[in-house]
Amino acid sequence: MKNEKIKNIIFDLGDVILNIDVPVASLSFAKLSGLEQSEILTIFSENELFRQFETGSLDEDGFRNLIRKLVNFPDWTDHVIDTAWNSLLLDLPAERVDLIKKLRSKYRLFLLSNTSSIHITQVNKILEASTGHKSLEELFDKVYVSYEMGLMKPDPNIYLQLLAEQQIVAAETLFLDDNADNIKAAAALGIETIHVQKPVTILEYLKDYAV
Repeated sequence: MKNEKIKNIIFDLGDVILNIDVPVASLSFAKLSGLEQSEILTIFSENELFRQFETGSLDEDGFRNLIRKLVNFPDWTDHVIDTAWNSLLLDLPAERVDLIKKLRSKYRLFLLSNTSSIHITQVNKILEASTGHKSLEELFDKVYVSYEMGLMKPDPNIYLQLLAEQQIVAAETLFLDDNADNIKAAAALGIETIHVQKPVTILEYLKDYAV
């Protein structure tokens, strides 16, 4: 049901706009290394690899070099690592972009994503192939990404920074995310939320807002 107070909509990226399959990345690295997927997950988790990269603690070269070190494959090329890392990124349905463009005539729109620079580069390629838009920045008033902010959802400060910078009110803002913890953190700040859960998509969740 539409909340008539809403003036701003914040979108997550993965499994909200872009379809993803997170375990595929660790499976890709497992196949490359000959290790079990569980071993890869343990190695990456113990070293907080993804958190370091997605909060900007590691740059692209640092991320790739740490992977080479952790799995003991010093000869892996940048392309090999990027391809495996990007394998979790699936498709971006054009109809979701059409909806976003329609909503933008009525609301201020923002993207807020826990992500990395390598992923964003690939997402923009997927976006262009699917819709002709060269960058996510063409679709939103502003794109907020964790690796530039030095923060990750569900840290409350990531939401507060967006609200403050854009001078928008929590109660007038709708946030869509597929992660329950991220939704809970936003709701605690007074932001209206929608927990996106497959197979339902933003086309259904936001149909009343697009009218």
